[in-house]
Amino acid sequence: MKMTGENRAEGSEITMDDVKNLIKKKDEIEEQIKAYQDVLEDQGVGVDGPLVDAEGYPRADVNLYTIRDARHNISCLQNDHKAIMAEIEEALHKLHAREKAKREQDEAGSQQEAMEQQPTLPPPFAKVDAVTGGSPAFKAGLKVGDEVIEFGSVNTNNFQNLQNIASVVQHSEGKPLRVAVIRDGQKVQMSLTPQRWSGRGLLGCNIIPVQR
Repeated sequence: MKMTGENRAEGSEITMDDVKNLIKKKDEIEEQIKAYQDVLEDQGVGVDGPLVDAEGYPRADVNLYTIRDARHNISCLQNDHKAIMAEIEEALHKLHAREKAKREQDEAGSQQEAMEQQPTLPPPFAKVDAVTGGSPAFKAGLKVGDEVIEFGSVNTNNFQNLQNIASVVQHSEGKPLRVAVIRDGQKVQMSLTPQRWSGRGLLGCNIIPVQR
């Protein structure tokens, strides 16, 4: 019997329809085997029953030609059944392997796309190395280790020295300043209002320049 897989173009990919066709062919083979087994049961001999009598002569109470033909066909169909089961297993294996590869490729593509969509952060020009509890900087959410990329009008492009930040702070007492820092690889924005408090200065934090 010719297998379905032989009819498929060489090099073409296995599809779920191919698998369904193979399963349909398997079911047809099983139905044929069952039909021939019914023939043998009607003859009362089954697949292995003897075809000769006690004296060794061909039995006259059964149709020997029909029995031999049914047994031969069952043997051939069982071989076909074994072959198509192996083909189904191989087809399912290829199908699952391709789906897995496609899923992994899609996931890799999504990760790459997510990375590409992340904005490139500018290099920091200063770093926070101390924050006093209860201070304006503390209340604004500034933390030790934050890398500063924007402090009011001061940013990576125009920063020259810490005097730039000090000047902005002195001219912004009581006014909210937009501050942006890099924390754990992510950009964090906050509003910091320089003002008098119980401690020294208007911020309550210590900022040091980053060597570039």
